[in-house]
Amino acid sequence: MTDADARGRAGGDRRRRRIDATRRHVAALAWLLDESFALPGTRHRFGIGPLIGLLPVVGDLFGAAAGSYIVLRATQAGLPRVVIAQMSFNVLLNALVGIVPLAGDAFDFLYKSNTRNLRLFERHALDPTRSTRGSWLFFGAIIAVVVVLLVVAVMVLGAIAGAILDVLQA
Repeated sequence: MTDADARGRAGGDRRRRRIDATRRHVAALAWLLDESFALPGTRHRFGIGPLIGLLPVVGDLFGAAAGSYIVLRATQAGLPRVVIAQMSFNVLLNALVGIVPLAGDAFDFLYKSNTRNLRLFERHALDPTRSTRGSWLFFGAIIAVVVVLLVVAVMVLGAIAGAILDVLQA
């Protein structure tokens, strides 16, 4: 084995250890937020995320900050940009739906964005070159849905504005 091979292997081992330490850290946080308690009599688990989310504004901000921290760690680990975008979408969706009192907490209880992001981290951390075709398709579908929702919102607002103008002119 040449010196270059030995350095390459040592660098790969260091990266693997660093990624594994980050994975354990992210897993512990995701478990705490999404899975740390069992619902008696069921197989369903939940964490402190939905409980803290019951606190108006502060709870939602805490959940978004904790989820964003997981995305930050994934970025530092060198995950592909499309995977980071998918993880960010999970956090954003959880935060936006979380704004709705009680329904947002129920969504957090079921959706488990941090656990989803942990799975994405585990799937792509050690092999960032792994196919991300499914991630691109998911992200493309999300973009399409957002564009359609924006178009519909503009059309509805236009119709409302037109109706208001008709009433004011009458």
